Amino acid sequence: MTKAIFPGSFDPLTKGHLDLIKRASKMFDEVVVTVAKNTSKNGVFSYDERMSLIKPNIEEIENVSVTSADGLTVDLAKQVGATVIVRGLRNSSDFNAESSIASMNYNLDNSIESVFLITRPEFQSVSSSLIKEIAHFGGDITPYVPQNVATALKEKLS
Repeated sequence: MTKAIFPGSFDPLTKGHLDLIKRASKMFDEVVVTVAKNTSKNGVFSYDERMSLIKPNIEEIENVSVTSADGLTVDLAKQVGATVIVRGLRNSSDFNAESSIASMNYNLDNSIESVFLITRPEFQSVSSSLIKEIAHFGGDITPYVPQNVATALKEKLS
């Protein structure tokens, strides 16, 4: 049985994230979506809020669960028994950043493998940061995020 974690700040969850989660769920026996702390980002939503926004969007995917983490990704992987870290790549900038992280994770624990999924074309320009910016100025984010996320972000920013 192969268990994977899919870490991210998910602030907020996007349809691109959901696409990656669904695709990973077909590749691995179990996927643990991990709301992780990113020390270089200031979140709009708390950990609990992010988890509550993710849960209804994954509840029908039987082999996917959600948790939170405040530490090294490889440590969480070991704690939950995962041997794979799944990450999405939108462009070459993502590749450069993620390959450095994957190399460091390998140095920290070479029993955990990083797997990269290329983002579908319709989601390549979507990022949580851009979504927050569009929402801040009253733009329509519904094509890019689940409805519960759009509603919560609108309420949070008003």
